[in-house]
Parts: sequence; structure tokens; C-alpha cells
Amino acid sequence: MTRQKVVIAGRNDVDDRIADGDNVEFSGSHEAARLAVARADGNRYGPLPMTTASAVQATPPLSRSLFAFSVFYGGMVCIAGVLGNKQVALGPLAVEAGIFAFLLLVVTSSAVAELHGRTTANRLVLFGFVPLLASLALTLLVLATPAAAAMDPARLSAFDTIMTGTPRIWLAGIVAYGISTFLNVSIFSRLKGREGSRLLWLRSGVASVLSQIVDTLLFISVAFYGVFPIGELMLGQMIAKVVLSIVLVPPLIYIFVSLGRRLNAPAG
Repeated sequence: MTRQKVVIAGRNDVDDRIADGDNVEFSGSHEAARLAVARADGNRYGPLPMTTASAVQATPPLSRSLFAFSVFYGGMVCIAGVLGNKQVALGPLAVEAGIFAFLLLVVTSSAVAELHGRTTANRLVLFGFVPLLASLALTLLVLATPAAAAMDPARLSAFDTIMTGTPRIWLAGIVAYGISTFLNVSIFSRLKGREGSRLLWLRSGVASVLSQIVDTLLFISVAFYGVFPIGELMLGQMIAKVVLSIVLVPPLIYIFVSLGRRLNAPAG
């Protein structure tokens, strides 16, 4: 049988490969390469062997930036509910401390949307429910398990005081997190569709301000309604989140996007 040279086009390179009978060898695992071989010269050699086709269709590896941001994102999802137990004073405003973790969630999801697209960012937000719900379930399990007799009663009382309030706060976090973070990604991506890659600071700031206003309304109402008057806290939260979104989110998004691009850059 005559040996025939076939040019196989990959995504990033073009290699010459030799197609000989049923044995096809190529270095790039790309769909374009498979199609080039299959269609070459009227597909005279028939379908690819199963082992070669499997190699061609191998799943591409997870990018380093997406891996790093996903780990960081999961940690912020978990700690936000715990921090929400404390109210902090920012000047004259009373703010629940979980705001800082939620702002980092906004920045991270926006950075992923910028680097990897809206679909990937939405998946990150969706997967964020996994550590959130797992943390809630684990907390309820620990609270239901009897404490050791040797445990200091004062520490046990303090633990119960904080953690028995956490499930309601986490429930509020689940509702507020899901709605506001998906909203942030949607607004950010829509603005990117209009502006392209320009005005990153403006797109991130606008998306953060609008999504955090919604987050405040939902979180404060679900977490603290009936526990104490929420009017002052909600006003303080809303003003603080708007100010922090304007002041902190734009520079942080540049840092995160720059870090992501460095992580994705080829080594060396």
C-alpha cells in the first residue's frame, strides 16, 4: 500500500504526519487533527482505531488559574457564614463581617468570567453550593453530637452560642449567595459583551454594586429578621457594600485577573 503524507492541523501547531493503513500517529490530541485524518483523501483508510480516537478526545487539563481560584472560592464560601456572626464598626456604620468574604467571592467570580467566560463562572458559582451545604450539614452534625465531659463549660457555651446561630445565617447566605453572585456574573458578562475587554474596573464596579445591594436585602432579612431591628444594620450594610465595591473591587479585580494570566502563562 502506498504511504501517503497527510497534513494534520491542531489548534496551536501544524504537523506533518504519515497515515499508513490503520496505523495513524500524531502528537497533538486535537479534534481538528482527528477530522483531518478522517477526511484525508476521501477517508480511504476508514475510521480511526479506538485507542487513537480516545486519545484525540481526551479532556483538556484544568488551567492553573481556574484551579487556584476554585480552591480560594470554596474557602471564602465557607468562612463567610462564620464571619457573619460578628458585627463590626466601619466608622458610624454597623456591618456584619461576612461582607469581606462575599466581596472576595464577587471579585473571584468576576475574574473567572473575564478569563474563562460566563459559562465557567456560572459553574464556579454553582459548585460553590457544595462546600456551603457540606459545611452546614457538618455543623448540624457536630451540634447534635454530645460534648466530651472534660470540655470547659465556658468554651462549650461560647461554641453553642456562635454555632447555633450559624445555620440561620448560612441559610440566608445560601439564598443571598446564589441570587446575588449569579446576578454579578450576568451583569459583568453582559457589560463585557458591550465593552469587550475594556473598562474592566467599571464593569466590575457596576456589577458588584448592583449585586451587593440585592445580597444585602436578602441576607439581612433572612438572617436577622425577628432577632433584632434590622433597619440600621441593613442601611449600614448597603452603604458599606456600595462604598467597598467602588473602592476595593476595581483594584482587586485587576490583581486577580493579572494573577490568573500569570498562572496560565507557559512555564519558562
